Amino acid sequence: MPDDIHRSAPRTVDAAPPAGPATAVPLTLDIRGMTCAACSGRVEKALRRVPGVASADVNLATERAEVRFDGAALDPRVLVDAVEDAGYEAVPHSAVEPANETAGGPGGQDDARQRRAARRDLLLLAFSAAMTLPLVAQMAAGWLGLPWRLSPLAEAILATPVQLVAGARFYRGAWKALRSGSANMDVLVAMGTTAAYGFSLAMLIRLGEHAHGHLYFEAAAVIISMVMAGKWLEARAKRGTTAAIRELMALRPETARVERDDGRLEDVPVGRVVTGTVVVVRPGERIPVDGTVLDGETEVDESLLTGESMAVAKRAGDRVTGGAINGTGAIRLQATEVGADSTLARIIRLVENAQSGKAPMQRLVDRVSGIFVPVVIGLASLTFAGWLIGGGGFEAALVAAVSVLVIACPCALGLATPTAIVAGTGAAARAGILIKDVDALERAHRVDTVVFDKTGTLTLGRPVVVEVVPLFGDARALLSVAAAVQAHSEHPLARATVDAARDHGIGTPAPAAEVRSLPGLGVTGLVDGTRVAIGNTALMGEAGVDTAIAAARLAAMEEAGRTAVLVASAGRVLGLLAIADPLRPEAAEAADELRARGIRVTMLSGDAPMVAAAVARDLRLDAAQGGVRPEIKADVVRTIRGDGHTVAMVGDGINDAPALAAADVGIAMGTGTDVAMETAGVTLMRPDPRLVPAALDVSRATWRKIRQNLFWAFVYNVIGLPLAASGLLSPAFAGAAMALSSASVVGNSLLLRRWRPAGLRRVAGGGPGGGPGTREGGSVMANTPWVRGN
Repeated sequence: MPDDIHRSAPRTVDAAPPAGPATAVPLTLDIRGMTCAACSGRVEKALRRVPGVASADVNLATERAEVRFDGAALDPRVLVDAVEDAGYEAVPHSAVEPANETAGGPGGQDDARQRRAARRDLLLLAFSAAMTLPLVAQMAAGWLGLPWRLSPLAEAILATPVQLVAGARFYRGAWKALRSGSANMDVLVAMGTTAAYGFSLAMLIRLGEHAHGHLYFEAAAVIISMVMAGKWLEARAKRGTTAAIRELMALRPETARVERDDGRLEDVPVGRVVTGTVVVVRPGERIPVDGTVLDGETEVDESLLTGESMAVAKRAGDRVTGGAINGTGAIRLQATEVGADSTLARIIRLVENAQSGKAPMQRLVDRVSGIFVPVVIGLASLTFAGWLIGGGGFEAALVAAVSVLVIACPCALGLATPTAIVAGTGAAARAGILIKDVDALERAHRVDTVVFDKTGTLTLGRPVVVEVVPLFGDARALLSVAAAVQAHSEHPLARATVDAARDHGIGTPAPAAEVRSLPGLGVTGLVDGTRVAIGNTALMGEAGVDTAIAAARLAAMEEAGRTAVLVASAGRVLGLLAIADPLRPEAAEAADELRARGIRVTMLSGDAPMVAAAVARDLRLDAAQGGVRPEIKADVVRTIRGDGHTVAMVGDGINDAPALAAADVGIAMGTGTDVAMETAGVTLMRPDPRLVPAALDVSRATWRKIRQNLFWAFVYNVIGLPLAASGLLSPAFAGAAMALSSASVVGNSLLLRRWRPAGLRRVAGGGPGGGPGTREGGSVMANTPWVRGN
């Protein structure tokens, strides 16, 4: 579980920063009132026309605008006004803020607003359907040859409230669009139904009871009812695609049980909890804030945060995450991150950033959607004129033109990409895979080479000293010198050395002076005035130390797959430490799954080449390279990319950040450093290498859905428009087809919610509570320190 989730803007690889003012700041707006892709395009144009706006992207599926503007010169209220002038409503998005005590927080208010709107739309749809049903029954009776039919006046009485009451939303939307100089789906529906209704009304006035056969009241009513039904289904499906965000928001408790200085317990709103506050969590309760356990033992269910199905043991000193469910033990914890700085809030922001992003393919679709409605109106006009010129008569020409207007649907095109992205990133988040931006999602489906770091990624990252070989003096003296230099280092190998000294009964090491860490080489320092160097052969070479006396032992350690650390003092080698870092029990399965997908699996490590080769043999990797310094890792990744491969780099440390940035897709392990997660486009919420093939899988599944959606959206319009223009589709059927097209696209995207990582079976001996298992028969097996004499 990561201690922190990066909060910066999404990363792009090998790209210049977006143009705009140097003081550009981001702002997210919730947009209300959009009905199709033409609407989202109009809002984008309105925002981009505001002086000081660097960029603006509007997502139809999430109904959200991401704007970057000159914060020093532009008031955000101007952006809200620009959206409202375009005919829509805009409010600043603040769903990741802590819940407020009176209204359940902004996220809860927005959810309640959506539920009220859905109920209102359903009631209006029921009213419209009730008025339309007799008209449909009359139409069905005619098809069946039955003599029953309504009088022309009865048809008008039934159709009028549908046209003027239920259809008022389309007139309002059309007026707003036309007033701003554009056109959207509402314009098409309003034009088509008004033409059918107006012609029928004129025939009724002219012919009275003899107007039978010249009335199209049922067509107008069916179009409105079917489009309303399609929009209602579409809204429900869209809420399904964004379910992951709502589930994450639901994890936030509204209150926390705070311990006061006098020992009293008081329930307070979570928004009032500050860093350092002591919080008491009882069994079965949801943990309200991020914190460190002060006392108590329990198991915590973090499944909705990390995708890990098994509870994780927690005791004093362990970190817990707000939103997780406490198990059977009561705990006291000290709050460390609260409100917008909490892990849950940052996860929500990451998922929202990815879901509101716009793929390159979507920008092309947006351009098509921007001219779609005017083109359809032009095609309807040509259809009308063509039928008149061809002698089809006014009535036939009108029916064909109305069919063209109502069957065309820019919504299916506009929703094809964003709904798939929203559903795919949401499914990934449930599995513990956080995709930070759309660019990373787009590149991941083309990855053909995965490069792993070793320590902490393929291994547990908890190395232990398994062999002490003194060449001069005894083992205690060797460990004492090594621990003195490495006492204050946070490097895993240094901690292993200090732990080994403690296990051998060596007390607090003598303080070292002038300690200097040399990345990729080792560390040096002064112990009792004598220069000590601890590291690899390259460091010894730079220090002028002859390592010939240790060559045989060094080779034996590396042959066994262990990291050999040389300890030198006063220009000679004192001895060697063999350090082993057990492989993660899931590493072999992850490598096998990647190869099964046709992906080349390689490894880069700063360890000695023979150690890297031993790990590669154990995991059956395609290639491995040891002795690679941090700055060289990035060069290796660039070389692989230069050979025409799409590369994913997987790492967890600061020294992996350059390579993560150099790769097409950077994947950071959740236990890693903030720098690694800041640089990476994908963050894995738990240290399981099997999530790497899973991340590539969800990317491929998402882009497969996008292609399916776009194919059917284009095919629908390519087939439907000519059929309508040729008079082969009635207006009522065209309206039904239009309504179902966008709903079907969203429904297809919704299938991504069922995606689950394939083959994530728990490996025996691994995982929480299972100990640091190693792969059976592997080369890195021993984890008990022992000493070999001189």
